[in-house]
This record gives sequence, C-alpha cells and structure tokens, in this order.
Amino acid sequence: MAYEEKLGKYLIENKLTCATAESCTGGLVSSKLTDVSGSSEYIKLNFVTYANEAKHDILGVDWDILNNYGAVSEQCAEAMANGLHKITGCDVAICTTGIAGPTGGTDLKPVGLVYISVKYNNIVTIKEIKLPPDTPRKEMKEQFANLALKLAYDVLTQDRI
Repeated sequence: MAYEEKLGKYLIENKLTCATAESCTGGLVSSKLTDVSGSSEYIKLNFVTYANEAKHDILGVDWDILNNYGAVSEQCAEAMANGLHKITGCDVAICTTGIAGPTGGTDLKPVGLVYISVKYNNIVTIKEIKLPPDTPRKEMKEQFANLALKLAYDVLTQDRI
C-alpha cells in the first residue's frame, strides 16, 4: 500500500485533518493525497508556495528567515509548517522546500536537497534529505513527495525516522 493510502486511512480512522504547503514538489504531495478516494474527509487546504513571496504572504514565513537562511532551509520548513497550521487549523501540516534541479544548486545547497516538515500535536518534525543531484527533475519531485508522505505517516504512527 502506498503511503498516501496508509496516511489517508490513518487520518480517516483517527478523524484527523491535514493540509499541505509545497514548494519544490509543486503540488505533487497534494495530488497524491487527493488520488485516494475519500480524501475530502481529511484534506482541509493545500497550497503551492513556490515563490518566497508566497511563503511570506500566505504562510507568514518571516523575511528574516528567507533572507538569512533561504527558502531551502530547516528554518523555512519549520516556519512553513507553523504558518500552515495557523491558517488552516489542520491537525497535520505537511510541507516541502528544496531544489529539484537540474539547475539552481550551490555547494552549500546542492540540487537534490529537500527539507520536509510535518507539524502534529504542536511538534514540528523536520527531515533533511539529499538525493543524487543527477536524478532527473520529475523523479526527484516524485521521491520528495513520497518521502514527505512517509514522514507524515511515520510521525502520526510514532515510528519516527
């Protein structure tokens, strides 16, 4: 069973809601969640906050975070999850911010770097993942999205990764 199905089943069984805010995955996490029949029972609201302005204007990510740490950072991922939770009132906030390439990376933040954040029970869990930079963009986004769903499921079932 795919993680979007496991997650959906868990959310329904436990009467929980979720919301997403995605950057590098461009709505793929949302798409996977809504591929599951019955997802309208648990999805509150999903955003693609690709630009820094969207992260700031919609999610309330502070400009200091974006200017000092960048959009691709643990600090931004945490602020995204907190902002998403605040504006939606969801039980579970799932966020992604990273560099899917093939261009745009640096030595400090290479292509293939993603920060995934999940807020549940007022705790934000953040996972930094680095995929091989030569991974094709579509495959990179697919892996990022699957890892986000896995992290959310693991956080909810207390099987922390």
